[in-house]
Amino acid sequence: MLFRAPSIPLALAAILALSAALAATLWWPDVATFAEGFLAVFAAPAVVGGLLTTPVAGALGGRFEYRRSAFLAMTVLILQLPLAVIWRGALLAWPGPTPGVAYLGVFLLGPAVWWREMSLFGVSRPSHARSLPAALLQPVLSLVGFFVVVPPSLSVAVAALAFFVIGFACAAVLLRAADRPMRREFQTSGISLIRPLLDHVALRDPASTGALEGFFDRFSFPADVRTGLLTFVGDGRVRATVALPAVHPGPFAALGASDLPSKLSERLGAEAGVVLVPHTPSDHDLDLPTGAEVDRVAAASRELLRSTGPALPARASPLVAPYAGTVARAQWLGDVALVVVSQAPEPTDDIAFSVGDRIDRELGPNAGGPRIALIDAHNSYVEGKGDISYGTPAAEKLVVDARAAIAGARAAARDGPIEVGVAVRSNYSIALDGIGPQGLRALAIRAAGRTTGYVLIDGNNLVTGYRAPIVRSLEEVVDVAEVMTTDNHVVHEVDGGINPVGERRTLEALRRDAAETLRAAVADLAPVELHYGTKEVPGVKVLGPGFTARLLTSLGDTLSMFTNMAVATFLLLVMSSLVVTFVLK
Repeated sequence: MLFRAPSIPLALAAILALSAALAATLWWPDVATFAEGFLAVFAAPAVVGGLLTTPVAGALGGRFEYRRSAFLAMTVLILQLPLAVIWRGALLAWPGPTPGVAYLGVFLLGPAVWWREMSLFGVSRPSHARSLPAALLQPVLSLVGFFVVVPPSLSVAVAALAFFVIGFACAAVLLRAADRPMRREFQTSGISLIRPLLDHVALRDPASTGALEGFFDRFSFPADVRTGLLTFVGDGRVRATVALPAVHPGPFAALGASDLPSKLSERLGAEAGVVLVPHTPSDHDLDLPTGAEVDRVAAASRELLRSTGPALPARASPLVAPYAGTVARAQWLGDVALVVVSQAPEPTDDIAFSVGDRIDRELGPNAGGPRIALIDAHNSYVEGKGDISYGTPAAEKLVVDARAAIAGARAAARDGPIEVGVAVRSNYSIALDGIGPQGLRALAIRAAGRTTGYVLIDGNNLVTGYRAPIVRSLEEVVDVAEVMTTDNHVVHEVDGGINPVGERRTLEALRRDAAETLRAAVADLAPVELHYGTKEVPGVKVLGPGFTARLLTSLGDTLSMFTNMAVATFLLLVMSSLVVTFVLK
């Protein structure tokens, strides 16, 4: 999950309010000292430090945007306020043993150094030598202002120096400990990947993308990847292309094969017409680590597009469900069985490539059957559920249901003209709508006296329970329909991470959009010829079995270690600083 810092005006307003609260805690009801402390000790250091942190970090080879700098200055004050309140409460309750405001003022500097160094090391530049100067800006300015308001004694000055050292040391211990899980598992600093990740998400910075993909590439290995292309040709041009690479559209954002629908559509170009890239049987084992590997799969798809061969027979059926409760429905197209799989309303997620391969071997040409184009509708999201793995009861049911669906589609097929229409609805926002850059794409196929409609949403799965009402809306436009998602992991780069379709956009809006897009596709119907081809792409690098589990485990360990060590080092910081205070008092 990625967090977006608040706007600079909002952060500045909070800085002023927090500065007033801190100054009041230390000096109220002394109005004159309160005013001086508000400005010199808290507000001015926070504002000036926020302004200077960005250029200082940049001069030292890091990057820390003004928005994040203002937010960091604000959070320092948030961290300091409860400590000041507790100390001042103790001073009121036990004025004799409790050190005075002079010690409280410098005591607050240790947590500021700890928090700022931890933040800048992780986000700006993972080097203490290059992050510490920027980290010290606000605390040093605050110390100078404090000594103007409260002239220091030698013991207070010594205590201030000790608090700076303790704050830095605790931050260093925390960062070192939090980095251990990634270093142990991948021999890589996880903290060093934070800045590239932020720049990739925010800027699509090529260097940052290269650094992240380089990390994934180190742990990839070659595999033979299959890709398929179903094209609809009319009026001397390709009107629509259904691209079916056995590639999972991950791992994240636009890295590797993530955002695969856009990448394939762009690489196939205008000659492919409207390109639809539904989810094929694949999981994170078939994530591609780099854009270069995506290019190899795209090149194979372009070869298929340009060498389609003779048209398929003009014979087709509508989309057929063999019986109630089936997880597979099929449509006969020429001599190809297009099989769409959904377990909705039960969870529906990734189908392992091995399951799809088994279906092809047992029901496809080698077994006397048709060529099979298998699509995972990916349209009922429940976290951690819905995968179809090889050898499971779900996989056995899928094989049985696919066999029956293909047989039903073959029986329903009729010779005659085939018409296809397509439509696109775009301009959605990942953050507001949970829908990726390809938007909604509708494909309408009229054959054997009936019209079948498919709506493909560029997103990662569909909120459970939404598939049925959307399909009902589509079937007000056509005879039979299905709604699918691409499983595009580009939609993960927002607060909330998974971001299934329907979480940010209402069901009614989705029903309306899907029906309108399909209605436009029906209006676009025109006669076509069908072409289908497949190609093996040897030696494509994939992340392979176990990588995602290893990475998620390491990230989970990192988060757990960071949380535990943040608490531990903060308590160590506070206790050590208190010891120093009482020794020097």
